[in-house]
Amino acid sequence: MDALQATADYHKFCPGEESVKISNAICRGRRRSHHPSCNGCKFNDDEKGRDQTQTADKTDDVSPVESLFRSNEIRGTVPSPLSHDAAWRIGHATAQYLRGRLRGYDRADPNARNIIVGRDTRSHSEDLQDALVEGIRSSSLDVIDIGPVDTPQLYFAVNNTNACGGIQVTAGDMPPDHNGFLICGAKAAPVTTETGLVSIRDIATRVPRHNTGSQSRLSEKDFSAAYAEFVRPFLHRRSHRAERVTVVCDAANGTAGASLSAIFKGARKLTVVPMGFEHDGRFNHVPNPFDPKNTRELRKLTKQHKADIAVSFNGDATSCIFLDDRGLTVRSDLIATLLARMFIERSPGAAVVLDVRSTRAAVEEIERAGGVAILTRVGPSFVKKAMAERNAVFGADLHGRFYFRDNFYCESAILALVHVLNLITDTDHRLSELVRSVSRYRSTGELRFHRPDPDHALREIRAAHADAHIDMLDGITVTYPDWSFNVRPAEAGSYLYAMVEARTRKTADEYLARLEPLLGERA
Repeated sequence: MDALQATADYHKFCPGEESVKISNAICRGRRRSHHPSCNGCKFNDDEKGRDQTQTADKTDDVSPVESLFRSNEIRGTVPSPLSHDAAWRIGHATAQYLRGRLRGYDRADPNARNIIVGRDTRSHSEDLQDALVEGIRSSSLDVIDIGPVDTPQLYFAVNNTNACGGIQVTAGDMPPDHNGFLICGAKAAPVTTETGLVSIRDIATRVPRHNTGSQSRLSEKDFSAAYAEFVRPFLHRRSHRAERVTVVCDAANGTAGASLSAIFKGARKLTVVPMGFEHDGRFNHVPNPFDPKNTRELRKLTKQHKADIAVSFNGDATSCIFLDDRGLTVRSDLIATLLARMFIERSPGAAVVLDVRSTRAAVEEIERAGGVAILTRVGPSFVKKAMAERNAVFGADLHGRFYFRDNFYCESAILALVHVLNLITDTDHRLSELVRSVSRYRSTGELRFHRPDPDHALREIRAAHADAHIDMLDGITVTYPDWSFNVRPAEAGSYLYAMVEARTRKTADEYLARLEPLLGERA
């Protein structure tokens, strides 16, 4: 018999439960009982004697699965590298990780042992979800399938069931041949490379699809009515306008259509002109509202119906682009400026979170209204983290994502539309008039440059602008009295993103031309 192992000598752990060290005896006992975590575990001595052919095959599988992982999400083309096998591995790995995060009473709470799973309307989403769910159930966590829904509805379901997390099968605004997974933990907290996605990736690449002998419960639940009841009260019933407000909504054949129909049903003094509300797995256009060619038809309908406002959603309703009453696109940071001002009026002294690329006018208006402007790095996880830490009432980024304290600090393009409608009805001003009041700067937009040594470029830029106010929160932000710019490295590859803002577009372009020799070639 082995000598009793001291607690201090415990060094082994199950995949996804790195914080819980176990003894050698418990490890052996779990292997003998065919614990779901053991297959592929680096501490599984029983696997060391298996033939080398299996080992080689498993190694070949690692690269395609690993290539799917990004900093905030998992994405790829279907069926390769995002295959049913990859979906199973990711479901299995996510369940292992989320189960490992259960603490105290949550381990005994049956609700906390649920993972909420939803999907967008892509033709392959349901099949990928089936494989994903099979992987989750192989790890003994239960699954609640909420069907084809927008991602904010998944966040709502996670928060209203005390589930340990959720997974949405979606590729957002990517082309139809793409798909992927958005993962969140308890209370819809984002799971990213900084908060667990690396652990999930490591388990998924190491553990092949196999029969664990475990088959947990699978149930279905419809949250659509409850979600509509949650959102609908945010739409103000009062209105200073005598005439009806007309809004043209392009759901892009994604999941926004069903939610919009339920939320705005019976709304007084509101006419909704639907576009792309059907969802049969096909898209009339790529569900990317940030490409101007995808909003051509929306512009026509806006003018045809003399609409007060128009909105185009991405595939899972996490982001959107607004058009004003003239059919012109309104930058997301200008919409954010207007909404921030409105929220601060209701919550004096409140904090608002924006990413570092946002217009200087946003900061100026927030401070003028008596609020606190907080700038953060680019990315949903950074905005959500900063909002939770500061209990911020509102947040936004330049990619059309709007975040709300009343929505669990999560993004919701549909809630953004509701609040923009409130702006119009409460003030009796056209959107174009409201936007004009905060449009005191002009921007080049964010441009991409190829630069083999991005870190060296940032050092050069800093040295060349030593007389300015410099911030290194995300890349480098340089501020002069009459102009400013942000340059940041891409997540992967030898690229830089640059954006210049000045009083006029001509001036912004001139300063960009001066900056370009340090940025490299336009990509």
